[in-house]
Amino acid sequence: MSLPLHAEPDSAGLLVAYLPVALLAAAWCGYLSLSLEARARRGWPVWRTVAFTAGMFLLAVAFSPSFDEFAEHDFSGHAAQHLLMAMVAPVLLVIGMPVTLMLRTLPYPAARRLGRLLNSRPARLLTTPSLALLAASGGLVLLYFTPLYALSTHHTPVHVLVHVHLVLSGFLFAWVIAGLDPAARRHSVRARLVALGIAIAVHATVSQLLYAGVWVQVQEPMPQMQAAGSLMYFGGDLAELLLALVMLLAARPPRRTTPRLSTPPAPRQAAPRCEPAAIGYHTSTTTQEEP
Repeated sequence: MSLPLHAEPDSAGLLVAYLPVALLAAAWCGYLSLSLEARARRGWPVWRTVAFTAGMFLLAVAFSPSFDEFAEHDFSGHAAQHLLMAMVAPVLLVIGMPVTLMLRTLPYPAARRLGRLLNSRPARLLTTPSLALLAASGGLVLLYFTPLYALSTHHTPVHVLVHVHLVLSGFLFAWVIAGLDPAARRHSVRARLVALGIAIAVHATVSQLLYAGVWVQVQEPMPQMQAAGSLMYFGGDLAELLLALVMLLAARPPRRTTPRLSTPPAPRQAAPRCEPAAIGYHTSTTTQEEP
């Protein structure tokens, strides 16, 4: 993605090449700063920070100039890049619960603005399972069954837009299906499982057609297409199973513990300034699901 395709890198080209990695590093530093603040204030699980860090690292690897060059010359590298950007890294980022972290640590006015944005009608529409599915799986079909793939290999702006879409649509789908972060509207587990099942079927079908070289508009050596199809098929299954596990664990009802009689109840504390409940949001464990 980073360099103009089929061009020799120069100083300006190298700057552009590493721009995505620099942006990812800046986003990771912001998350780390907020997580340290949250941990000092009320506690924040270290493993969520580790998951988010792993997701950012995989994105940085996928966007790196060396990996991008490998993907340009080998279709199996393209498949690996696609898998990291659209499926594996988004699940890890979602496990990090970045929206919850921002709502807890941002100043109250900023948290209110974020809440209003997420509660807006366009955001409610985009975060439905059907539209998230269309953005992720529909983009996959469009890439390989239309001339879009060939355009992306010859035109840098198209190449960049394809990669941006892979990351955003992959994150949106994982965020909607997992249901970890607070949301203005929580769809039922059944609806999210149906959307995930359709996504698995679409991804498996596309992978098999790539392996066979049938109906796809991809002109690459057959051994590379077979390797890419196998990688997308088995790697995609692992990523989707991980997403399903995250969703089911998040949907579990919270444990009910009976306080000891000898222990007096703890005094109630005032709600923090940026709690999700304070800005009209429901968490996955307290929200009544909608069909």
